[in-house]
Amino acid sequence: MTIFDLHKRVAFVTGGNGGIGLGMAKGLAAAGATVAIAGRNRTKAQSALSELHSLCAQAEFVELDVLEEASCQQAIQRAVERFGRLDILVNNAGTTVRAQPEDLTAQDWHRVMNTNLTSAFLCSQAAYPHMVRAGAGKIINVGSMMSVFASSYATPYAASKGGIVQMARAMAVAWAKDNIQVNTILPGWVDTDLTRKAREEVQGLHEKVLARTPAQRWGKPDDFAGIAVFLAAPASDFITGATIAVDGGYSVQA
Repeated sequence: MTIFDLHKRVAFVTGGNGGIGLGMAKGLAAAGATVAIAGRNRTKAQSALSELHSLCAQAEFVELDVLEEASCQQAIQRAVERFGRLDILVNNAGTTVRAQPEDLTAQDWHRVMNTNLTSAFLCSQAAYPHMVRAGAGKIINVGSMMSVFASSYATPYAASKGGIVQMARAMAVAWAKDNIQVNTILPGWVDTDLTRKAREEVQGLHEKVLARTPAQRWGKPDDFAGIAVFLAAPASDFITGATIAVDGGYSVQA
């Protein structure tokens, strides 16, 4: 269907070399988009590129350090110079520090906030003029169930992911005039490198997640391919400022 067709569209995915970011990148590629996956680990990116190329997609790696404002601007610019335009931005880069609030350092706080929230702002700001030039744009922010719920060991992470939701809403209002839609997805518990470490550090986490998730399983990165295509495609042109849970029912189970 043409409302889900992404041919001739260019997508930029931060943290697109693994996990949820790669799952979304694969969905975009399968729908016809050209994909720039951005991150620091070039070696890890080669494996991701192999998967994208297997879908007959045009895809390249763009080096990006989301903690550096200049790097955010330069990476977006390099992608535009390489592919000629920018239509879709996926703000997926993220990290966490698991500790009780009283044990966190200011450095811990700033690293998580800058990686998860500030980088999304900077990349969105860098993408904006290119989307205006194209006459339209889609920005997809990756939040978290921690945008809604709380855990004692995730103070900066929860703050950053709550901030992502409100930032997206404000940008959606500001940029609607430019035909740019800004939305947020809230992943539930997904099997990634980040959550595998969480299962090692948080006793009983695996069992608690399964008990609360009606789907009775952890999510997979490929579960995010469909929502990425929907929010990037013409199918969602009248949806902006929305927050969509992709969690196997976790958020509706008491």
